[in-house]
Amino acid sequence: MAKPANLPIIDLSSSDLEHSAKSIRQACMEYGFFYLVNHGVGEELLDRVFSESRKFFALPLEEKMKLARKNHRGYTPLYAENLNPSASSRGDSKESFYIGPLEDDSVQCKLNQWPLEDGAASWKCTMETYYEHVLDAGKRLISLIAQALNVEQDFFGKVGATDDPNGFLRLLHYPGVLEVSDEERYGASAHSDYGMITLLATDGVGGLQVCREKSSHPQIWEDVLSLKGAFIVNIGDMLERWTNCLFRSTLHRVVPTGRERYSLAFFLDPNPDCMVECLKSCCSESSPPKFAPIRSGDYLKERLQVTYSSQE
Repeated sequence: MAKPANLPIIDLSSSDLEHSAKSIRQACMEYGFFYLVNHGVGEELLDRVFSESRKFFALPLEEKMKLARKNHRGYTPLYAENLNPSASSRGDSKESFYIGPLEDDSVQCKLNQWPLEDGAASWKCTMETYYEHVLDAGKRLISLIAQALNVEQDFFGKVGATDDPNGFLRLLHYPGVLEVSDEERYGASAHSDYGMITLLATDGVGGLQVCREKSSHPQIWEDVLSLKGAFIVNIGDMLERWTNCLFRSTLHRVVPTGRERYSLAFFLDPNPDCMVECLKSCCSESSPPKFAPIRSGDYLKERLQVTYSSQE
């Protein structure tokens, strides 16, 4: 049995920004995960999003496949994604639906896909409203993270990271009953996230685990318990690169619990043209940059190709 992770709780509404920044710095150095409360996304809206998500995943597979993933938007069926190909030849036991940056009527080539059956207008409206609210929370959190790194609060805006950020909302469904297999099965196999930060809302069903030491053998996993009303936030690889590994992009996974599970993951990633390079506050002569500068869009494209290539 894994022990519960003792994650810090960050209050996004606190007026004591210095204390919040210090708490975030400690959380990101020790765990790379923390709870975010008073984030401004209402419980009623969250309930609506989970309800609409359940409706979509309850549709027949042939209906969902009409919206199959293109341009990293739309539906991915069970086993379409393999987050750790070295550990399993079969994909992960989850299905998902991706929604990318929102598009207004002026956009000629629209990339997001939306259900077309009865109630689709309400479904789209609910998802867009949630997207806007969680993006706002994420941007406010990024300003505090900048302060935690001893740079200006608007640093990530100035370097172009949060100027038209590449935010993706992912609806996730993990079945409660899995096919019999000789391999150990995961809802999401062990991985780190690729971008800046992820804000996760869950339905309260467990299964999420973290491993603070990626290179430890054996790996020690801890359960991330649900905290009502809180987002579970984790640091992604690009923020780890920015901070020269000062902030952890922590290994995590979802293990089967025998119960159906729904979650909402919002990946707040930099604008694709943003250059990710080590912050001056995070390197020195004795601790030089560990990673070469890289364009955000190139890094994400490379990681996603590995994730899906073994299943396509």
